[in-house]
Amino acid sequence: MSRPAAGRRGDAALDVVPGVDSNAVSEPRWWGRVGRALARARSRYDGVTTASRVVALASLVALVGMLPWLSSKDPALSIFRATSAEGEATPEVLDAIRRSLGLDGGPLRSIGHWLAGLLRGDMGTSWVSGIDAGAATWQEFGVSLSLMGTTLLVALVISGALAASALRNGLRGRSRPSGGALAAILTALPEYLLAPILILFLAVYVRLLPPLGWNGPENMVLPSLALGMPAGGLLGGLAADAITATFGERWVATWATAGVSGRAMAVAVLRRALTPLIGQVALVVVGLTGGAVAVEKVFAIPGIGRSLLNAAISQDVPVLQAGILLLLALALGTGAVAELVRRALLGQAAGAGGLSASPPVGHSDRVARMVAIAGASALVLMVLAGISRNPTVSVAGRLERPSPALPLGADALGRDVLARVAHGAVSTVLSALAVMVVCFVIALLVGLFPRASVGFVEVANAAPPVLAGLIVAAVTGPSEIGAVIAVATVGWAPMGSHAASLVMEARQRPDIGIAPVLGEGRVRIMLTRVLPAVIPPLVRHAALRLPGIALALAGLGFLGLGAQAPTPEWGLVLSEALPYIERAPWAVSAPALALVVLSVTAVAASRSN
Repeated sequence: MSRPAAGRRGDAALDVVPGVDSNAVSEPRWWGRVGRALARARSRYDGVTTASRVVALASLVALVGMLPWLSSKDPALSIFRATSAEGEATPEVLDAIRRSLGLDGGPLRSIGHWLAGLLRGDMGTSWVSGIDAGAATWQEFGVSLSLMGTTLLVALVISGALAASALRNGLRGRSRPSGGALAAILTALPEYLLAPILILFLAVYVRLLPPLGWNGPENMVLPSLALGMPAGGLLGGLAADAITATFGERWVATWATAGVSGRAMAVAVLRRALTPLIGQVALVVVGLTGGAVAVEKVFAIPGIGRSLLNAAISQDVPVLQAGILLLLALALGTGAVAELVRRALLGQAAGAGGLSASPPVGHSDRVARMVAIAGASALVLMVLAGISRNPTVSVAGRLERPSPALPLGADALGRDVLARVAHGAVSTVLSALAVMVVCFVIALLVGLFPRASVGFVEVANAAPPVLAGLIVAAVTGPSEIGAVIAVATVGWAPMGSHAASLVMEARQRPDIGIAPVLGEGRVRIMLTRVLPAVIPPLVRHAALRLPGIALALAGLGFLGLGAQAPTPEWGLVLSEALPYIERAPWAVSAPALALVVLSVTAVAASRSN
């Protein structure tokens, strides 16, 4: 029997599928659309990646649930002391408390008891104060969200001002990078350094704003500036680069030739350039809420960051668990909202391959390299000037002014500030080198399994070092080794993502694709072809991360989660001098200036090739 002509595209498609009768399908076009949708869904679904995300999230929740077992404190004894002013902690009483907490049946039963309580809305009881951990944490979480809102407003104003310059230049046909230096300076200043500087000038000298507390809108200004300036510099720099790159795309020239108005051009460029940055805004929101520990400590704000810090130092595990879960929920919710906003802005181009790649934006590598070299040289000279001095012995009067014998003055105990800052540089850099090596090894191993490591990279990348420091301090107590472990726990994530991309790129090379045909095994291909292509750029990436790692360690030391007195560590030196900022500003300015130089050097190094 002759085959009828396929007058419709759907019938023709069905004819090539064995066992399918085209007459049984009344809507071939509808069927074709469903088939194409299913094919797209199958192509997007990656079982290994999904499993990686599920396992990583479950591991984080399990880690939080295991904190009572990992902590060096006895939960039953801590709760007894918090709830009973008098009485003897007999074994019978402690056993009864363990049974009530579900700690008498091992770690698995403990996690089950904890999860069951979460389903009922019970986050446990504080081991220190005896109050409901959930209720107290919710109230503090609301304070941190209020601070985050005002801080985000400051960050958006700063980033908008930085991006406006790039947009104006692009509309005038001058598509060159702009605002990069100011954005780099703002990004380079850590919030724990900005906070005392703002207090010194705006609260102590000018007396314009209150320095501490949380009593009204006037108390929001200084902490919002301390948090919002670095965040605004980061978002503004990214936005300016994205806008400049977008003006270099072909469609912009086409629109300009067609006579499209400047207003329409600006709207289209902003939509195209800012859409990929929605995810960065989500990360900033999470960071401003959970990473504001230092600012909440300096300004005495009763937020969740300060609560988590106190809980970690006192090893109050239930309060720490409640706070971490709220931050995790905020991160997941913010990420989901950011993805919805991104897809709404992209419209039909989302996932359709309809967006062209932007050309790279060139920066002044020479200037950045000169700044990095100058900053590194200044730090080396400072170390050479003070390394021969004793950083722990009192050599002068309390808070003595700078003099020829004491170029940077003395601290509250009469110790040489120059000696402490110089020795602190050596201590901080050596610790940062150790962390960098550990992060490099972890990143290299993780990068060999790109799809399986996606979830762990995302979880570690979303957790700030402060959060990791809080967890480690709750387990081991504050220490220098604990700070190193905390930073290494999350510091490998950016390098791990880079390593995974390098491995996937290397595997696409023709010589690696044909190597199995030539008789080379997987191990030989990995050792002789893939790793030589991955290690050199990953080493350069690790070197660029070194100053940032040092700043993270200094931040933990400033919070009291790192090195303890009398160790001359930069963050600890700054924290010890902070109470005397009005009486002896030189004691604060020396470690602060060293941190500023290190921060600027880090940003300059990252912007140079």
